[in-house]
Amino acid sequence: MATEVTVPVLGESITEATLGEWLKQPGDPVKADEPIASLETDKVSVEVPSPVDGVMGAHAVQVGDTVQVGAMIATVDAGGAAPAAAPVAAKPAAAAPAPSAPAPAATEETPAALSPSVRRAVLEHGVDPASVKGTGKDGRITKEDVQAAASSKPAASAPAPAAATAPAPAAASGRREERVRMTRLRQTIAKRLKEAQNTAAMLTTFNDVDMTAVIEARAKYKDLFEKKHGVRLGFMGFFVKAATMALKDLPSVNASIEGDEIVYHDYADISVAVSSPGGLVVPVIRDCQDLSVAGIEKAIGDFGRRAKDGTLKMDEMKGGTFTISNGGVFGSLMSTPIINPPQSAVLGLHRIEDRAVVVNGQIVIRPMMYLALSYDHRLIDGREAVAFLVALKNAIEDPTRILIDL
Repeated sequence: MATEVTVPVLGESITEATLGEWLKQPGDPVKADEPIASLETDKVSVEVPSPVDGVMGAHAVQVGDTVQVGAMIATVDAGGAAPAAAPVAAKPAAAAPAPSAPAPAATEETPAALSPSVRRAVLEHGVDPASVKGTGKDGRITKEDVQAAASSKPAASAPAPAAATAPAPAAASGRREERVRMTRLRQTIAKRLKEAQNTAAMLTTFNDVDMTAVIEARAKYKDLFEKKHGVRLGFMGFFVKAATMALKDLPSVNASIEGDEIVYHDYADISVAVSSPGGLVVPVIRDCQDLSVAGIEKAIGDFGRRAKDGTLKMDEMKGGTFTISNGGVFGSLMSTPIINPPQSAVLGLHRIEDRAVVVNGQIVIRPMMYLALSYDHRLIDGREAVAFLVALKNAIEDPTRILIDL
């Protein structure tokens, strides 16, 4: 008996999603609660589990299709009698009938059979999928397999995809193009960032900070910190805590505009931008004013891991009164970050580099970082923006201030 697989409830006010990837093909054996498809929403990717044990039936929608909550996307044939025969009948449509075992393996390694995310990785890294050993379910190739193959054989595997995937006219000149539909997450990011530019009177002010004291404190206590709290001591914990203190003193930087009203928040829900396979996501650390540096570091570490795994929840992305984006981990020297509406400000952190600075009349070499605060000038005056960065700078250059809330 066939059981319908439907789009699950995705969260408050979210009524549709895009089918990002099929994790199971018709004829594949599946177990109850095993993921069979991945859906992309405006904020995160959501896996759709199989409702029963059985064999994967027909796909009702294609990759890239928009689906509504509650809509049927596939069927699963309940029971375990057919798993051995079904894959052979479903996959080797054009293969020779006798050698059934080699045919599926050869088919799964062709570019057409790869998932969209793996296909993009193959093209990006210039890897021949036939030379990659899959470590995913049923031996399927994953993005990590492609990345590992690219790092181990960068020179040997680069020419292969051009010959295999590029059209005939492009092969001669070595020029090729590929059109890939934007994911729903990327479309939402583009839309929201453009809306921020169109709506807010955005301005950016800069400062720099001497990281000497924080670096020394981290080097001195990182081992004891990790032993006690079970998490590494990074720089973000200091910055989030220092920013929370500055927001308390300058409430307009933590406020938002709703219609013709200004909403002031007596709490600090800090959005921390982290990278995910689908793009930048911004989970929220709630009530930072009540958290220690250790509590903040634990939250950031958890968000970072789950962003890479694609397991962040919708509710963890909602809200937020202020955002911190650390472009320094990618080597950025300076930037003008874009605010995350309806928030009114975003702090950009950048890479630490040794520079010559004047201290007490002497030229010395210090580890310096540029800070950038982009803000909505409709709500935040220049004086307040500068005062915020100065307060942040003072706390980072003298971490004792964080300890005694000064």
